[in-house]
Amino acid sequence: MTDASKLLAEMNDRSREVFRRVVEGYLATGDPVGSRTLTRTMSEKLSAATIRNVMQDLEHLGLLGHPHVSAGRVPTQLGLRMFVDGLLEVGDLDREDRERIDATLADNERDVGALLDRVGSVLSTITKGASLVLAPKRDAPVKHIDFVSLGPDRALVVLVFADGHVENRVFTPPLGQTPSSLREAANFLNAVAAGKTLSEVRLAVEREIAARRQELDSLARTLVESGLALWQNAGESSERLIVRGRANLIAGSPEAEELERVRALFDDLERKRDIAEFLALAEEGEGVRIFIGSENKLFSLSGSSLVVSPYMNADRKVIGAVGVIGPTRLNYGRIVPIVDYTAQLVGRMLSDRT
Repeated sequence: MTDASKLLAEMNDRSREVFRRVVEGYLATGDPVGSRTLTRTMSEKLSAATIRNVMQDLEHLGLLGHPHVSAGRVPTQLGLRMFVDGLLEVGDLDREDRERIDATLADNERDVGALLDRVGSVLSTITKGASLVLAPKRDAPVKHIDFVSLGPDRALVVLVFADGHVENRVFTPPLGQTPSSLREAANFLNAVAAGKTLSEVRLAVEREIAARRQELDSLARTLVESGLALWQNAGESSERLIVRGRANLIAGSPEAEELERVRALFDDLERKRDIAEFLALAEEGEGVRIFIGSENKLFSLSGSSLVVSPYMNADRKVIGAVGVIGPTRLNYGRIVPIVDYTAQLVGRMLSDRT
């Protein structure tokens, strides 16, 4: 039993109800909850003075905080953990939310990256938070690679895998690219890549470039090397993290100090730090997990909460995760079923493709 659970078990009905109503009020509005507000909602008729005494006791227990001299109370991180573990009522998935998630995954999109990108976008839109989607790593052998020019400074590399998965990645090619250099680079890569996974391709290409540097046209060689940058992190220990809805967190953090913490969080995410830990969080158990504030070092600086769930393949192996980040006053009861349903649906969709 956690410390929070022990405290909850030791509380009487009156203290438990005051605590629950303070937390629910705070989660609904983001504002401290005062004793006079609770006199109108308590099931037992109590005076404001009596409620203040109960609040003071809860504050001594470390469950409530007192942000301003004349304000009401807000839950502490310990208080939020106790509420989530023992008092949170998780609702059913809203029909409208379900339909929006279903619509995102209804397309027969073969590009898994594009599919998961849309999943992240709809999650951030529905929850008004930021979404994290950890895409599965590609273990299937590469079947074909092609380069497509999109303009003088943009090109597309198309990766087709043996399992039918297709990825399209935009990158900046070397200056002066020509149709012949694109073809030569693609031919070179296809000769080397056949039957190899992406991590194997990267090593094989580096060896071949070193051995055949004089044979490969310099422009084509530079194109291959710049294309290689796209899968520099495609090895066994790194996965693709898709982050959407960054603006939602910034918009919800008007204070300068909070803005800096949120920016630091996203700087870390964009540099792909602690991605392995993010997956480890989800792998530790089936179903949805909730991390509040400093409970996880990845989000401790921003004071954010994470609701995360793994998704699995047909063999019940965790291959990725979906999650929502937001302020600690997230509507946990609504977001938990959204994350849970999305994770299960993504797992089924990806299993059907293999």
